[in-house]
Amino acid sequence: MSEMKKDEIAEGQAQIDETFEDVLNEGQDELEALRAERDELRDRFMRALADAENIRKRGERDRREAEQYGGSKLARDLLPVYDALRRALDAAGEEQRAAAAGLIEGVELTLRELRNVFGRHGVQAVAPVVGDRFDPQQHEAMFEAPVPGTVAGDIIQVMEEGFLLHDRLLRPAKVGVSSMPKS
Repeated sequence: MSEMKKDEIAEGQAQIDETFEDVLNEGQDELEALRAERDELRDRFMRALADAENIRKRGERDRREAEQYGGSKLARDLLPVYDALRRALDAAGEEQRAAAAGLIEGVELTLRELRNVFGRHGVQAVAPVVGDRFDPQQHEAMFEAPVPGTVAGDIIQVMEEGFLLHDRLLRPAKVGVSSMPKS
């Protein structure tokens, strides 16, 4: 074969090799671009799945809270009715109890039924007694007074019961607190 033909063949082979290398590089670049796009889409998909799961959990929590605490406004509105029934019974003396036994019994039954309804819906009384320690999470101090025989922070008078709805405070118990200094 002539020298010229060998050069032409070598030159043609070099062009083929160069073209093949270019096509291979373009294919590699395109493959890398597709892999990057795939990874980005996978990441976005995983984030969307996580967001959907978080929304589901939040919705479930909100539903449970609405079920548990949805009646808090109604319960709070019924507390003055409870207080009025309690005051009516506390105000009735022995003469009035004897004279209006049926009425007093009706008020007691109504108060008992109201307590039962509260209990069925998770409303519990916070009923501190004299001598208990003041708890700012459940009690509201209406006054402080130095009372001999007590320690500062002791409850010296209970004016009104408080109430919890499950574990949330509906209304704090209204109390008087000792301010007796330590001796």
